[in-house]
Amino acid sequence: MAESLLIEATQLRKKYGDKVAVSDLTLQLGRGEVFGFLGPNGAGKTTSIKMLLGLIRPTSGSGRLLGAPLGDARVRGRVGFLPEHFRFHDWMTATEFLDMHGELYGMDRASRRRRVPQMLERVGLSEHAARRLRTYSKGMLQRAGLAMAMLNKPDLIFLDEPTSGLDPIGRRMVRDVIRELREQGTAVFLNSHLLSEVEVTCDRVVFIKNGEVVRQVSLHSTMGGLNVELRVGQVTRQLIEGLREWSSDTRVETSGDRVSLNVTDEDALPAVARFVVGSGAELYAMTPQRMSLEELFVQIVGSKDEGL
Repeated sequence: MAESLLIEATQLRKKYGDKVAVSDLTLQLGRGEVFGFLGPNGAGKTTSIKMLLGLIRPTSGSGRLLGAPLGDARVRGRVGFLPEHFRFHDWMTATEFLDMHGELYGMDRASRRRRVPQMLERVGLSEHAARRLRTYSKGMLQRAGLAMAMLNKPDLIFLDEPTSGLDPIGRRMVRDVIRELREQGTAVFLNSHLLSEVEVTCDRVVFIKNGEVVRQVSLHSTMGGLNVELRVGQVTRQLIEGLREWSSDTRVETSGDRVSLNVTDEDALPAVARFVVGSGAELYAMTPQRMSLEELFVQIVGSKDEGL
């Protein structure tokens, strides 16, 4: 199992003076997995990514990237990275920009001549390859950055807000690219505030709050659970208190003849129905609904940013 792990982080911590940017980062990422990294602003996501990439040193804790200790320069040629705020060399053309980064990756000239046009074609910039980047729109620059991150055929790619500045067509292109990377066995570490994109793209997500991973969720499961609405003949205190046994967040809300609760697993539904009927209440309807990633995000990390 360890050989298939591309990221291993154990209790990584980063302090700047008295400020704790990341308090406890513990996670793993496997080969070919698309992994979402979620949290409010100021939660420590960017600092976490920089530690994993070896751009800054953790204050404590341990980790490995592609089997090597964090910061090992020998593995950087197998990693792609698109930062959220990337400073482009705007006096270069797109072709020159990618060729330069290919050289930095250690690619020979023949490989760069083949790969650069392929990547420009993949992100829809072939017709603009000879234009200087200073003439590009924000969305076009984002596409160029994505091409740069994929240029070296990485084993692992970090994408920090990759759909920023992109229109719906561009966002669809990014989704398609991520699926292709997965099929090729490339692992993707995705940080995005567009939760709808994360929900349809990722295999698994972690939530980080106050610099600490607070929950990991597989998106192939029912995520945070199911919202269940019950329509009953009479809502009693006994019924409400009894339903708390299955409610993952202990909240049971009522409105007229309707009761709403959140359960962790759909396997609990038959037991909930038996309890309602056994309590003497008439059960007229049970309507389960899968929680959206946005609802789960608010439930886990709250609705307020932690900082700028």
